[in-house]
Amino acid sequence: MTVEKIPANMKIVAIENSGENGKLTLETAPCPTPGKGEVLVKVAAAGVNRPDLMQVAGMYPPPPGASDIPGLELAGHIVACGEDCNGLEPGMAVCGLVAGGAYAEYVLVPAPQCLPVPKGLSLIEAACLPETFFTVWHNVFDKAALKEGEVLLVHGGTSGIGTTAIQMAKALGATVIATAGSADKCQACLDLGADHAINYREQDFVEVVKDVTNGKGANVILDMVAGDYVGRNFKCAAPDGRIAVIAFLGGPKANTNFLPLLTKRLTLTGSTLRAQPVAAKGAIAQSLHKTIWPLIEEGKIKPVIYREVAFDDAQSAHDILKQGDHIGKVVMKMA
Repeated sequence: MTVEKIPANMKIVAIENSGENGKLTLETAPCPTPGKGEVLVKVAAAGVNRPDLMQVAGMYPPPPGASDIPGLELAGHIVACGEDCNGLEPGMAVCGLVAGGAYAEYVLVPAPQCLPVPKGLSLIEAACLPETFFTVWHNVFDKAALKEGEVLLVHGGTSGIGTTAIQMAKALGATVIATAGSADKCQACLDLGADHAINYREQDFVEVVKDVTNGKGANVILDMVAGDYVGRNFKCAAPDGRIAVIAFLGGPKANTNFLPLLTKRLTLTGSTLRAQPVAAKGAIAQSLHKTIWPLIEEGKIKPVIYREVAFDDAQSAHDILKQGDHIGKVVMKMA
C-alpha cells in the first residue's frame, strides 16, 4: 500500500438526532486506511442527493459494513491504494460512487467504482456525476433498455436525476418528455434537450404524453414519484413499455388498476444502488466510461449545478434540496 501525507484524523459531517428533527453537524473522526481493492481519496467536493436527506431522517440507513457518514458521491485525488486496485495510483483525479462516507475530508472508495474525471470538467463538476449517472444508466439503459428512436418520459425533469436522464437519453437518440412543477422548470428541461415538457401542476401528463406521441405512449418511464403516478404511468406507457421506479416522493403505496400491466405487456421494475455488490456497480462504471464519458468530454452532456455550498455549511445544502426549488445538483466543496 502506498501512503502519503494522510492525517490521523479528519473532519466529517455527521448526523445529529437522526429522525424527524435530524440535522448535520461537524465532527472529527479517524482517517480510514484502504484495504484490498480500495483507494483512499482526499475529497475536493461531494454531491448532495435526496437519499442523504432520507438517511438524516432515519429512513435510509447505510447497508451493513458501510460508513454511517452521509454522502454517496465525490471527486478528488487518490492519496493511497490498497492491493489489487486495477491500475489506480496516488495522485490520480477521480470521481467515485460510495455506499456512504463522502461527507468527509477522506473517503474509501472501491476501486471498481472509481472513474477518471472527464477531460474538461472540474472536480466540483465531477462530484455531481456518480450517483445520478450510475442510477440513470442502471435503470434507463440496463434494466429498461431504452433504445435509439424510443420515447422516454422522465418525471422530476429538473432534479439531479432528471437533468441527467434528459441529456443522456437525447445524446443516445431517444425522444424525451419531461415533467416539472413550473413554467421555468419546464423551460429548463427544454433547454437541456427535452422534446416536450409538461407542467404537472397545470396539465395531465397522461393526456399530453398520448397527444405528443400520437397515441402510442412512452416506451420507457423513469419515475421517482410512485404513489398515484403508478396507475397514471400504466395509462401513458406504450405497449411493451418499461417503467423504472427509483423513489417514492408520492408515497410508497398505490391503489391502482393493474389490468394495463397485463394487456399492454408492461414491465415494472424497481431498484436501489446503495446495497448492490461492488461487482455490479463496477459493471455500470465500465459502461459509463465506454459510452457516456466520451459524450461528456465532447460537451454533449454536462452536469447541471444549481448551487455550490461550503463543506462547513452542509446543513444549508440539505435545506436547499428540501425546499425543492433547485434545478440540477447541489454540491459541497472543501475549502
